[in-house]
Amino acid sequence: MKQWINKTFRWYYKKRYKQIQYTHQNAETVQGKWLSYLILKAGGSLWGKQHDFSSIRSYRDFRQAIPIQEYDDLKPFIQRMMHGEKDVLWPGQVSWFAKSSGTTNDKSKFIPISGEHLRTCHIRGTWDTMTAFYHNRPDARQFELKSMLMGGSLETFSAYPQTHFGDVSAIMIRHMPYVARPFFIPEFETALMADWEQKLELLAQAGSREKNVVMIGGVPTWSLVLFQRILEISGKSNMLEVWPNFQVYIHGGVSFKPYRQQFEALFPSKSVNYQEIYNASEGYFAVQDDFSADDMLLLLNNGIFYEFLPVEEWGKSNPQAISLAEVEIGKHYALVISTNGGLWRYVPGDTMQFTSVKPYKIRLTGRTKQFINVFGEEVMIDNTDQALAITCDMLPAEVVDYTVAPIYMKEGEKGGHQWLIEFRKAPDDLNVFSRLLDQNLQQINSDYEAKRSGDIALLNLKIIPLPEGSFAYWLKSKGKLGGQNKVPRLSNDRKYADEILDFIQNSLL
Repeated sequence: MKQWINKTFRWYYKKRYKQIQYTHQNAETVQGKWLSYLILKAGGSLWGKQHDFSSIRSYRDFRQAIPIQEYDDLKPFIQRMMHGEKDVLWPGQVSWFAKSSGTTNDKSKFIPISGEHLRTCHIRGTWDTMTAFYHNRPDARQFELKSMLMGGSLETFSAYPQTHFGDVSAIMIRHMPYVARPFFIPEFETALMADWEQKLELLAQAGSREKNVVMIGGVPTWSLVLFQRILEISGKSNMLEVWPNFQVYIHGGVSFKPYRQQFEALFPSKSVNYQEIYNASEGYFAVQDDFSADDMLLLLNNGIFYEFLPVEEWGKSNPQAISLAEVEIGKHYALVISTNGGLWRYVPGDTMQFTSVKPYKIRLTGRTKQFINVFGEEVMIDNTDQALAITCDMLPAEVVDYTVAPIYMKEGEKGGHQWLIEFRKAPDDLNVFSRLLDQNLQQINSDYEAKRSGDIALLNLKIIPLPEGSFAYWLKSKGKLGGQNKVPRLSNDRKYADEILDFIQNSLL
């Protein structure tokens, strides 16, 4: 019976893939229709009235009516929505909010998820992901075997109990159609547990018992912890001995490059695919549709109107964004979105490069607030991820997580970069590893290479190896253990690095 169900989905996804192709053949038209729809639909909302949506006739009018928005600009409106007020940023009452946990910042962000946004963006994005997977894998069995869920948790807003918030993954699990639930493990009560450590153990127990797992998704750092625990329980040497039918690991949130070697050791078969998605609290934006390439197809028909901030506009008091039709291949942009959840010209903070404009494909490069440019080196997350992955392959070594901060110049002393790295498998010689990492970073980033030339401005980077479990314990101390929580890769100051070092010095690690 399940084989016939899977065949039906394969037929459906084939038709769906043609629809996605049609969207990209008419990309600018599709995006123009979404802009018109969003303005018309939200015209009667508080936001629409304040910004005179009824007078907007073009994209130029739209840009003039609404400046670029940060979270603090929208926060007063979102708070009113969370307290039950209707027709604020989007028509009707919004009862679900995604709690953004992309960094370890103590200030949480609550992103409105209207019913329409959930259906036409987040849920449709999962269908787009499976459409791309079935297109690449004629033998796909997602609707014949089992997939494992690694969701977050949900909470009730105490000030207005009809409002709920939590990880966007948990909101999606909570709204999963009943017809799809038999194809997933564990039971939803476990998948939505708030206690991450208890949930991880139950996930590992369930994963060690179920042999027909074909797919799992999640942040690589936490997925590796789960896999190691499953191997401990099962006594197996790799995950394919536990899950012999496994086909795909779906990843996002952080770069997969530093972890690919570890995953390939856990799943030692070329038949296992690694599919990247760009799914954030604010929306489901892109999916890898070609497994032979390392970029992602931008999802253009999912309730979002896209704009892009060129790098020279970052940090300006009145930054000017451009439309999709104006982007150029290879340039750095920050994403700007307007959604049918109530975000207007909002900057989520992710940066990207376009690798193609026919169709529109992107590669994530970092975060607007995660970079190092103290000495004019302009180092971004994509640079450090690549350099670390290459260095680990050369020696070899395995990394759990890392963060990088500047070492400031002092009188009589030169500056540099300090890397805090937690190794799963440390290199035999840390000094050799440090020199190779520095050389690889120079090859990737010409600005860093120029500043390193002759040790005139910067010295060779310095590595501080952290004890096992350092990052996890630090995240736990901040109430951000598990799920979609991530360690900040880069910082242009020493806030995170000094906090982590102080934590380790004063803990029992």
